[in-house]
Amino acid sequence: MEYLQQPAVLDKTTLKFHKGKDEREDIQKKTFTKWINSQLSKAARTTINDLTTDLRDGTVLLSLLEVLSGLSLRREKGRLRVHHINNVNRVLNLLETNYNIKLVNISSNDIVDGNAKLTLGLVWSIILHWQVKDVMRDVADDLRPTNLEKTLLTWCQTHTAGYEGVLITNFTKSWRDGLAFNALLHHFRPDLFRYESLLLKDSETRLNHAFSQAEDRLGIARLLDAEDVTVLCVGVLQT
Repeated sequence: MEYLQQPAVLDKTTLKFHKGKDEREDIQKKTFTKWINSQLSKAARTTINDLTTDLRDGTVLLSLLEVLSGLSLRREKGRLRVHHINNVNRVLNLLETNYNIKLVNISSNDIVDGNAKLTLGLVWSIILHWQVKDVMRDVADDLRPTNLEKTLLTWCQTHTAGYEGVLITNFTKSWRDGLAFNALLHHFRPDLFRYESLLLKDSETRLNHAFSQAEDRLGIARLLDAEDVTVLCVGVLQT
């Protein structure tokens, strides 16, 4: 009987794993879509609704790179697959040639076919270069992709040192209770709020406080919701 029951347990575990994986992918799609739209909106460009489908013809990706780089990029407006492939190839070539962004196992066919995982990987590479690396350039002159995350982690630890309840060791569970986000904000703008007033609040309240302060007082686009952070962190811990 024990042997017969085991597959059912495994199936339940497998379903739970896939559900968590799907939830995390959905949150990544939502977050990356918000980031793309925040960049496009700055230049009054048309925004997107679905990251996986709206990037397939390459025109939005070219618009995004125009906004980020200041370049004027030619695009093919035809509706055939070959036109879409050529547009995406132009994006990939520009990223690798002009900005030395290494795109491992990502091809134009993957993006045109709407491969969600690889589309997310491409957008993350763009975010990593323009959003993260540019900000961290003042911290380290020679930032390579291999040490960027470590440098950013050290930067976060340095600027939250001494804040009660904050211990940053990674980019997942260390942020789940919301204190780290608020500590970073308070470090640079202590006039905005009393950090100590958040210590007895629940995690959701802390997270919403940090995201609202960043958006309303500092003009930082709200890319995450409180529940998104919880799902992402729980998913990482489970896997």
